[in-house]
Amino acid sequence: MADKDKKTESKPPQQPTQKETQPPSSTATQKEKEKEKDKQVIIVPSSDFNLQEYASRYDGHTKIVRLLFIAERYPDKQHEAYKLAIDALKLTKNTNLYRKVFDKVGDKLGTGYSYDSSWADGVDKKAQATNDELENLLNSYRQNLIRKKIRTGYNELGAFHYDRGDFNNALRSYIRTQDYCTAPEHIIEMCLDVIKASVAMNNFAHVLNYVSKAEQTPGIATQKLTEAQLKATAGLAHIENRKYKQAAKKFIETSFDLGSKFTDVIAPQDVAIYGSLCALAEFDRRELKSDVLDNAMFQNYLELVPKLGECLKDFYNSRYASCLAYLDTLRNDLQLDYHLYDHIQSIYDKVRTKALVQYFSPYTSVDMTKMAQAFQVTIVDLEKELSKLIVDGTISARIDSHNKRLCSRQVDDRRETFYKAITLGEEFQTNTRATLVRVNLIRNNMLVKPPKLDVQRGGGGGGPQGGMGGGAGVVNVISNLMGGGGGGGKREKK
Repeated sequence: MADKDKKTESKPPQQPTQKETQPPSSTATQKEKEKEKDKQVIIVPSSDFNLQEYASRYDGHTKIVRLLFIAERYPDKQHEAYKLAIDALKLTKNTNLYRKVFDKVGDKLGTGYSYDSSWADGVDKKAQATNDELENLLNSYRQNLIRKKIRTGYNELGAFHYDRGDFNNALRSYIRTQDYCTAPEHIIEMCLDVIKASVAMNNFAHVLNYVSKAEQTPGIATQKLTEAQLKATAGLAHIENRKYKQAAKKFIETSFDLGSKFTDVIAPQDVAIYGSLCALAEFDRRELKSDVLDNAMFQNYLELVPKLGECLKDFYNSRYASCLAYLDTLRNDLQLDYHLYDHIQSIYDKVRTKALVQYFSPYTSVDMTKMAQAFQVTIVDLEKELSKLIVDGTISARIDSHNKRLCSRQVDDRRETFYKAITLGEEFQTNTRATLVRVNLIRNNMLVKPPKLDVQRGGGGGGPQGGMGGGAGVVNVISNLMGGGGGGGKREKK
């Protein structure tokens, strides 16, 4: 009893009561909210952006997450975004996220969008009953060792946890079905379920692992929809890892069978936007033409975003002003994209750098005034931009600030040709000498051979071959290379 009293006496300093912690925690949360407001990014999209049309592209958890993300960054449509997110949440059993949204919003949304405690409590009670039922069924299947039923039980339990927003438990349930998969179709289904849960958790390393596993499963080539889903999710994972070229290839390889059958992860418009931007950032002109503009399958996606297809053609045809102007109008819309917002600046920088390099590459000298007009910037800004590329080694040129010209570094082709010829000649001499040394070593039997048990090794002066094993053989080889002097001359006298 004394020990228990000591333990209870030691608890209050370690774990203060709620009454003691309420005032400081409330002030702390206020400070955190003020900091968040200071750090909050406010985005005003283009006039073409339609929130309801955008939200209609998606379903399930992806729709909710994207709407909540837009609500935080687009104040003018914040209430509308929250309303659409709440409507989508009521179609699920994710009461935890429902409560978090109302903790943040309160009663600001007006009539019809106040916290519905009866709905949340009712869903929780039904969910608890469903969870117990699924657990009992799974335990009975495991006791009876019915492999097919066990796999089905884990799948149903995983789908239940996914709908509740408990993605960790959903992922565990899906992974456990792996031991009970008896056909390739079961493995592919398991991989897709794990991929969806991993995307919801933003665990994209897991996504790539299970995409690779599914692609190696026999029979995947006949399932066009599944193959397209794997390509699209792999592209998302490569974007998150900032591997834009690999992401572009995956999106371009995604067949149009995907359609609107994977909207709980990605929309077909996203495939067009992500693939086009990554291709602009990483592909050269040849790849842009063959893999994107002449790709009949990817053209189906580009028809969903027609202006983007025109942008790609403008870049390929060196109409950089119109291409970059369209990308600038699209920038704020992309800043509201849940997966792309953190990559816009780096992708745009890569596209602009490529445009500057391609504009200058055919010429030995360029008028910076005309170049500034083509890229719709001032000469001062263009000069700063070009100086960075010259320092980085991206462009081999120099800037004539007085005449406002960009001049390529002159290379003396005649001198370079002579230098290459001399270098090749020296390499040829070195290789020839090495070959002659090897030939003479073989001719004089100076080889390293494995020891034999029944044959005694030759010494320095034991027999004609033994003599070659000593210093005289080395002198003889060197003398042959030098023209017959040294040890070789002594042999001729004998």
